[in-house]
Amino acid sequence: MDAASLLLGLLLGALLATAVTVGVVALRGRGTPAPDGLEPVHESLDHLHRLLAGIERDRATAHGELREQVGTIGQTSALLRQETAALVTALRTPHVRGRWGELQLRRVVEVAGLLEHCDFVEQPGGTTDDGARVRPDLVVTLADGRQVIVDAKVPFTGYIEAVQATDPAVRAQRVADHARQLRTHVDTLAARQYPTAFGAAAPFTVLFVPSDGFLTTALEAEPALLEHGFARDVIVATPSTLLALLRTVAYSWRQERLAQDAGAVLEVGRTVHARLSTLSGHLTRLGSALGSALTRYNETVGSYENSVLVATRRFDDLGVAAAPVPRPAPVEGAVRVLRSVPDGDTGPLAELPLPGLDGPGAAPAARHDVPRHDVPRHDVPRQDDGRQDEGRHDDGRHAGERDGTTG
Repeated sequence: MDAASLLLGLLLGALLATAVTVGVVALRGRGTPAPDGLEPVHESLDHLHRLLAGIERDRATAHGELREQVGTIGQTSALLRQETAALVTALRTPHVRGRWGELQLRRVVEVAGLLEHCDFVEQPGGTTDDGARVRPDLVVTLADGRQVIVDAKVPFTGYIEAVQATDPAVRAQRVADHARQLRTHVDTLAARQYPTAFGAAAPFTVLFVPSDGFLTTALEAEPALLEHGFARDVIVATPSTLLALLRTVAYSWRQERLAQDAGAVLEVGRTVHARLSTLSGHLTRLGSALGSALTRYNETVGSYENSVLVATRRFDDLGVAAAPVPRPAPVEGAVRVLRSVPDGDTGPLAELPLPGLDGPGAAPAARHDVPRHDVPRHDVPRQDDGRQDEGRHDDGRHAGERDGTTG
C-alpha cells in the first residue's frame, strides 16, 4: 500500500512537471505560432494518463484481495479461539484431562518402538504390602524382566490460568498454585507405594506429565520440585525425558546383570582351579608310578636274559625245542613330567602340559628322574627271533653270537 501511494505520487508529480513545461513552451511560442508543434507532448500526456489509470486499477484490485485475506484470517482466528476455548473447557474436566495424559503416554512409548502386551501393559492391577489395590497407568517391561511403573498426571488448572493471566502478580500467584498441584501429585504417588505391588518393579515411580511446559512452569515457582520427588522415590518425566529415563534404567540393570555374571564366573574359575590342582597332583603321582613300573620292568627283563635265557640256550643247542624262546624287549620310553609355571610367565609355555600331548604350548618331553636300567650286554647269547638263519656250524651253533641287547 505505501509503495503504490509513493508511485502514484511520483507519477502525479511527473504529470505536473510536464504540464508546467508545456505552459512554458506555449508562452515562449506565442511570437511564432506553430499549430502542430505540441502534438508529441499531447501524445505523451495521454500515454501517461492511461498508465496512471492502469496503476490505479491494479491498486484497487490488490487492496480488495488484501481486504479479503484479512477477513479470512479474522474468521480463522475467531474459529481457533472458539476451538481453544472448547478444548480448555474440556480439559478442566478431570476425566477428560486424565484420558489425555494416558493417550500422550501411550503415544510416547509407541514412538519408542514398544509393543503392547509385550513391552508394556496398560493399567495392570496389583496389591501393595498394605493390602491396598492399585492400578498404575502403564507398566513397562525391560529386556531382563524388570519393570518400570509410570503414572500420568495432568496439572492443568493452575497452568492454564497462569498462561491466560495478564497481570504479573496474578500470573506469579497462578504459577505457584500450579507448582503446588504438581507437588500434591508427587506426594499422592509416593503414598500409593506402587513398587511394592509388583515384585520385579524398580524401586521408584515415574510421574509422567504430557507437556514440557507443565514442568517448566512449575519449576519457576518451586525449583526444588524434582529433588522433592527424588526424596520420595518419584521421578517427574515429560515426553522428552521419559524415553531417556527408560533407556538409562535399562542400561544400569544390564550393568548390574553383568556384575552378577562376573561374580559367578569368578566363583566357577576358583572351583576349576582347585580341581585342576587336584588333577595335577594325581598326574604327578601317576607319572612317578609309571616310572617305577618302567624301572622294575627293565630290571626284570635284564634278570630274565641273564638267568633264564642262558639255560634255555642249552635246549636250543640240543634241538629239543622247535623254535627258540622269544626274548622280551626292554622299554625305552620315558614319562613326561608336569612342569611348574614360573611366576609372571604368561606366554605359551605357561600352560600345563598333560602326559602324552605334543601339541602347541606343550612342554618338551622330559625323561623321568627314575634311572633306567639297560639290559646287561655280557654273557647273554644271541637268540633267534623266529626267522630262519642263513647258516649254522656243523655242531649246531649259530653263525654269530648275540650281544644280549636286542630281542
